[in-house]
Amino acid sequence: MSIANKKKIINDPVYGFINIRNEEIFDLISHPYFQRLRRIKQLGLTNLVYPCAEHTRFAHSLGAMHLMSKALDVLTAKDVSISEEEYNAALIAILLHDIGHSPLSHTLEHCFFCCKHEEISLMLMQQMNVPQLAIDIFKNLYTKTFLHHLVSSQVDCDRLDYLTRDSFFTGVSEGVIGTERILNMFSVTPECDLVIDEKGIYSIEKFIISRRLMYWQVYMHKTVVAADNLLFSVLERAKDMLLEGKSVNEGQIHTALLYFLSKTPSFPNKESLSYFVDLDDFDVYSAIKVWSKNEDKILSYLATSLLCRNLGKIKFIDTPQELQYKNKEEHYFKRCDLLHNAAYRFDDEKINILYRSGEVKEIYNASDQLDKAFLSKDIRKYFLYNLSEP
Repeated sequence: MSIANKKKIINDPVYGFINIRNEEIFDLISHPYFQRLRRIKQLGLTNLVYPCAEHTRFAHSLGAMHLMSKALDVLTAKDVSISEEEYNAALIAILLHDIGHSPLSHTLEHCFFCCKHEEISLMLMQQMNVPQLAIDIFKNLYTKTFLHHLVSSQVDCDRLDYLTRDSFFTGVSEGVIGTERILNMFSVTPECDLVIDEKGIYSIEKFIISRRLMYWQVYMHKTVVAADNLLFSVLERAKDMLLEGKSVNEGQIHTALLYFLSKTPSFPNKESLSYFVDLDDFDVYSAIKVWSKNEDKILSYLATSLLCRNLGKIKFIDTPQELQYKNKEEHYFKRCDLLHNAAYRFDDEKINILYRSGEVKEIYNASDQLDKAFLSKDIRKYFLYNLSEP
């Protein structure tokens, strides 16, 4: 059925109305690859800690596109040259930046492929025949580098949306940032780099600190980490059983999930991508429900534990430990691993502050709050995960 008017508006609880700018954007949103994001939660298993964290990658991608549109309007008003073609390509690049996400987002990112979701997004964008300019912007191959910076950098439309949106839906006020203020402080140097006007320096300081707090209070919350580890154990046990020729209720499990359970993660190809785009959160949850009734005592116990929120415990330790297992099954219940997060990465796109004089300084040289020692600190926490055995 054809739709006569594709210039729609979407009511978003975070920003109000989001405009779909043209028919091309509408058609991309309608594409099955993008619609799949409706069935992938933005924060994976975080709803086990924050019950309202049920928002999706679909909503996040629309929100990031909305912020991109506002950022481009701000730069245009500051006499930055942006053609209609560039404007549209930048919207497409940010809209599709997350279509390569695995089910449950980052929780299972490396369970299916051995590469980052951005690489999968690029492959899917190419399959969708999006304009080459959008792909060039996504890959940072276009001369106007500020367009890529708006898609992917240390202050981009992706991060601005997910911090704002995740804070909204979790209720964690530490993640509240001055999104509108930061957008209005965007500017571009003669070298086409994205910078922040000096009046926005305090908003950037708050943005960096808020991001660090959100990582430890939401994304790497101890209970979320425990849930992630339990989910890994469920899938690992099902995978091991499949390799041993034991029943994992194959007739009740989605074909795409069975495909990946039977293989070692590798770089995607045409076949594996076709299975991947048919896989979402519902397939994983459905399998867990089925496995909770499996004849295997370990698989059923792990799956039931996840369904009933018996997640196990996380204990932070100073140094890594090499665990000694009593039997080969014990590794499903105990492991030692590492969490780490840095507020700022010096090997990434810099956050630069533009002064009225035309001088540009990196944030640590411009801020009286965030010195280099603070920004370069990579917080690392080793942890022991333990789930009581059946």
